Amino acid sequence: MSIDSVNPILVTGAAGRVGGIGRTVTELLLKQGKTVRAMVRNEDERAQALRDMGAEVVVGNLLDLDSMHRAIDGCETMYFGMSVSDAYLAATVNAAAVAKHHGVKAFINMSQMTLAQMSITETTASPQHKLHWLAEQALNWSGLPVVHVRPTVLLEGFFLIFTADSVREANEIRLPFGDGKTSPVAVADVARVLAVVLASPQPHIGKIYHVTGPQSENMRFYAQEYSKALGRTITFQDIPVEPWREGLLQRGLPVHLVDHLETMADLHRAGRYDRTSDDVLTLTGQGPLSVQEFVRNNVATFTTSAKAAGVSAEAHIQQV
Repeated sequence: MSIDSVNPILVTGAAGRVGGIGRTVTELLLKQGKTVRAMVRNEDERAQALRDMGAEVVVGNLLDLDSMHRAIDGCETMYFGMSVSDAYLAATVNAAAVAKHHGVKAFINMSQMTLAQMSITETTASPQHKLHWLAEQALNWSGLPVVHVRPTVLLEGFFLIFTADSVREANEIRLPFGDGKTSPVAVADVARVLAVVLASPQPHIGKIYHVTGPQSENMRFYAQEYSKALGRTITFQDIPVEPWREGLLQRGLPVHLVDHLETMADLHRAGRYDRTSDDVLTLTGQGPLSVQEFVRNNVATFTTSAKAAGVSAEAHIQQV
């Protein structure tokens, strides 16, 4: 009997939307023949879909002690990922404490790349960035065998959710990014990196991986990539941050999330997302998706009059 059949790999946040990180990681691991325990918040059709894929499903809350014991007990390898939340640090420490109790041998933590520019004396205006930084510190102090995976901005975040409407309606990308360069990465590429590490974690323990798209360019360049993918001229319109922020609040997004997105916009303007890494190619043997390929894969979202996504922006931003 293989060790995988004895010790399932735990994937938290597995019931995210189709294309979400946790769900995609679960699919990739199951396709490799791994045994996966998928942790979800609610018993619903998404949980059933995971069962239909072959996952063991555990319903629970990252902040709940009993939930985490049920989820982690019997697992030697786990993936921890949580959406933007003011409870992020508490959830991380709760999961880590229970993981340590159960002797977890590999704790794969979904972080974010801005932390590479943060320290005990350097932070950002985003409360989420600070929680992520503190969470990494706590995990490092815990003595757990940790791997940190830090993606840059996700294509499914700013580029799918926050550009689709204006591209459909006015052939414009409207974002407060100025002339700053950025290297967005697709969820599928982040998930492929995670699946490689989770499938055989020991060589990766103690490492930090930075996950970016294949190039770092400004939004005018990416507008040309949209144009090539969609077969019509798309232009970039830089917009002020403040009205953009107000629009997000009017959409009903939580202030904690909006503060985080506003900081990301400010950091883009300041050139802080101008960074690239070969980690996707090195770890998986396949390069990351380009913006042009991503837009081509999502043509309907950028061309139909109806909102093709059909899900709130908040639900889409699993990690940004």
